[in-house]
Amino acid sequence: MTGDLIYQLITDRFYDGDPSNNDPVSAQHEYSPDHTNWQLYWGGDFAGVAKKISYLKDMGVGAIWISPPVQNISTPAIDSLGQVSAGYHGYWGMDFFVPDPHFGSWRDFDAMVSAAHAQGIKVIMDWAINDTSPEDVNNSHYAVNGALVKAGQTIATYNDDPSGYFHHNGGVTDYNDRYQVQYKNLFNLADLAQENPATSQYLHEAVGTWTAHGVDGIRMDAVKHMPGGFLKSYTDHIYNTRNMFIFGEWADTASSSLWQDEVKFANTSGMSVENFDLNSNLRSVFAYGAPMSQLDEAVARQQSSYHWSNQLVNFVDGHDVSRFLSLNNNTNLFDEATVTNMTVPGIPSVYYGDEQYSHDDSTNPSLQVGGDPYNRQMMPCFDENTRNFKIVKSLADLRRANPALRYGSSTTRWINDDVYVYERSFYGNTVLVAVNKGTAAYSLDGLLTKLPQGSYADTLQGLLGGGTLTVTKGTKELNPTNHYLLKGGQSAVWSYVAPSEGTPQVGNVGPTRGHSGDIVSVTGKNFGTRPGAVTVGGVKAGLGQWSTDKVDFVIPDRAKAGLQDVILTGSNGIASNPIAYSVSAASQVATTFTVDGTSTSYGDEIYLTGSVPELGNWSTDTAVAVGPMVCPNYPTWFVVASVPAGQRIEYKFFVRKADGSIQWEGGNNHVYVTPTQGLGSARVKWQ
Repeated sequence: MTGDLIYQLITDRFYDGDPSNNDPVSAQHEYSPDHTNWQLYWGGDFAGVAKKISYLKDMGVGAIWISPPVQNISTPAIDSLGQVSAGYHGYWGMDFFVPDPHFGSWRDFDAMVSAAHAQGIKVIMDWAINDTSPEDVNNSHYAVNGALVKAGQTIATYNDDPSGYFHHNGGVTDYNDRYQVQYKNLFNLADLAQENPATSQYLHEAVGTWTAHGVDGIRMDAVKHMPGGFLKSYTDHIYNTRNMFIFGEWADTASSSLWQDEVKFANTSGMSVENFDLNSNLRSVFAYGAPMSQLDEAVARQQSSYHWSNQLVNFVDGHDVSRFLSLNNNTNLFDEATVTNMTVPGIPSVYYGDEQYSHDDSTNPSLQVGGDPYNRQMMPCFDENTRNFKIVKSLADLRRANPALRYGSSTTRWINDDVYVYERSFYGNTVLVAVNKGTAAYSLDGLLTKLPQGSYADTLQGLLGGGTLTVTKGTKELNPTNHYLLKGGQSAVWSYVAPSEGTPQVGNVGPTRGHSGDIVSVTGKNFGTRPGAVTVGGVKAGLGQWSTDKVDFVIPDRAKAGLQDVILTGSNGIASNPIAYSVSAASQVATTFTVDGTSTSYGDEIYLTGSVPELGNWSTDTAVAVGPMVCPNYPTWFVVASVPAGQRIEYKFFVRKADGSIQWEGGNNHVYVTPTQGLGSARVKWQ
């Protein structure tokens, strides 16, 4: 997926390919034919996406990210102000086993997937399993009262829930409280209890239904609001049968109190995350005029914090934020933000309609200009001649052509408040990017680059005023450039692709976490046309498909659990660079660990560690130990951890004091035999 441009679309607002499903019998009165009610369906469907695949192919899109396809509430919701709403967006799921009838049937979904695959485009589905639809604590039957349905059969509603499919803890009031954000209702939505075996089984079966229909990737909604241990075991379940890219929505920035939790989640869960930190800084710099140093710091922070930073999903616009052009209606600045988004480390995502400069600047009830629902307008047209369309296409093509954009690290070459010049490099492959968001011209004096000696045309073909850059011979790895004047509002991208050589160069591994028997892929360059070998922690792996830039392999039985190096040996017998991969001890089960009677002071945190890598291998490093645990009823603390199935494990708890010191629990190690499937539970008293 690192080589792809992702195109995010709201299925209902993209294109109406089949008007016959606009007001289906099974969910009538949720359609606004004149598009005046922004909270109802407008007609977009799977057939519409299929009909516009050629447009997406022309733009260079490698993967489409569709809104949640499951059946949403079948009765319109009417709030206290008389506002009529429906689940057009997909985030009010009801039946996770069938498509929403407004979007079409399984046949329509399969036809869309087939149309995409025929053009080499992957399909990512949004998967919103934190909650269902708005609940009703007053039992006045608001819409469907959070109903959970399985293939047409209602199994629970929020007020009729004897099996405990939902949490009944009230709504979140403090978004810095770990317990509240995971175990209380988000935005009045009926919060699913993933630690309940019945709920977990439902969600495991549901996702398998969709992956069996050819889905290539999953965007997991609201991962911050679900137990991390459940999500780790859930992705493990998916990877048992399918090698795919999974990334989650964790809407925090580096200034947020739970940002380090997000980093830890991305580094240990087996899924990546959306890059809200980069998004916040892109908007601050380009829409609001902050200095370029703020963006440079964000890029450096992400490269140093995340193990696999090139798998972060970058975006300028999305369905949860006001469109850029509603914040600052300057298409040149927006185009420069697009260039940056597509060339810094990470996988670029483009929000539907951005390439057409689409925006609606109405103010929503939260006083956001252009916010939800006005950032979800109907796709205005499919013009392939806008400047942004051409910019996106040229950089998507470059991403496929130059591995520096897929795998390379980023180095700052020249910077001031207005100008950001940075270089992506992967072995000899180099991309140099220069962006000037200001109005003044700057001479890029003293600019050094890894580009070899020669002249380089602007990959953007002058769309943002860029010209030819001449590089002269320097010393060691860096070469000086001739005089180059970067005028106000100009951007340029210069590229060099190194010739093939004998040494294999591994740039990415995915998924990043799994156990023996899982199929994993490495991508890069110079692998050779004939099969060589792959080792995981020094143990030889079984091989699948082999090509010069992508190899599938199987995690071997004897691979040691923990963070291991994957090394590829090409068909010429030469070994590649290592790349990190997290080996699980076995298939995973989510287990709730509870400890009673712990005495703590303000600022203290409780963690779980133990005898397996999933529990940190007895480490007190909070980046790998499980936690912090939550404590809704002092002095009882609990946490959901993902642990190897069917194994005897030992564990203990420790307190990380406010001053950073560690206090271990006393006594012998606790012992627990994990279940072979389903969910587990272990409860002890603090020793």
